[in-house]
Amino acid sequence: MDAIELLQGAYDLHVHSGPDILDRKVDDLEMAERLATLGMKGYGIKSHYFCTAERAKIINKLHPGFHAVGAVALNHSIGGLNPLAVEMAARGGAKIVWMPTFDAANEQEHFHKNKPEKLPHWAKLQMELIAQGKTQSSISVLENGKLKAVVHDILDAIAQHDLVLATGHLGIGEIYAVVKAAKQHKVRKIVITHPNFPSIRLSKEQQKELTGLGARMEFCFTTPHSGKTTWDEVYEQIRYVDPANCIISTDLGQPNGPYPDEGLRIFVANLLANGFTVPEIKQMTAVNTAFLVES
Repeated sequence: MDAIELLQGAYDLHVHSGPDILDRKVDDLEMAERLATLGMKGYGIKSHYFCTAERAKIINKLHPGFHAVGAVALNHSIGGLNPLAVEMAARGGAKIVWMPTFDAANEQEHFHKNKPEKLPHWAKLQMELIAQGKTQSSISVLENGKLKAVVHDILDAIAQHDLVLATGHLGIGEIYAVVKAAKQHKVRKIVITHPNFPSIRLSKEQQKELTGLGARMEFCFTTPHSGKTTWDEVYEQIRYVDPANCIISTDLGQPNGPYPDEGLRIFVANLLANGFTVPEIKQMTAVNTAFLVES
């Protein structure tokens, strides 16, 4: 079986498609056509800035039977840790809620300690806004070592609407606190966003512990593709955690990167060439992703 066959019925739940504030490789119209042509079931539309539920609805009307998935990331542009934004996103049809991403205190701290020579586009925009006095302080879900009360309100909304809680760019301590609280609030679907990302770096043992709390690990193509980790480390972590507890996504859409469907095909081909079975790959691309956004 080749990579294209393995993508039948699959989702990529982490796609940075356009239109967006930042330039993107592909817009939603082309993205849906590319994935539908491959026989994929759908994709998650991620914007760091806005809710994408309305975009998903338009795409699904244009492609009956296809399933674009709306989402919201709790960054400053939608009010940060804003329970009402989660409520409205859910009522608009969104399925995924990311905790703060580049506005997360953890990501900001890591970025300033390890500032690259070439700034990513989001960082250039953020520095422009800082210079204009238009930003707020970075966002943490903790206060004095405990979850902020507003986070509990957000988790209540996620549970009420049966949304997917994704941890975004939170730090390790924050991730543990949010996941444990999510279980208490009866959140059914929890995803640890790219646990091998430089600002997060969960060990394989920590990843496995979090799956014991009901979370799934999301391994993204861009992390090894851009040299932030190695492919061998990805394979080792997936094996240790168990494919039953993982999903694979791309995190693609950057103008100079591959198309998301190309990245997913490479990811699947790499897994197949490195000892992962067809059922294991299908579990990560189609079964677990469908559970998250369909059930």
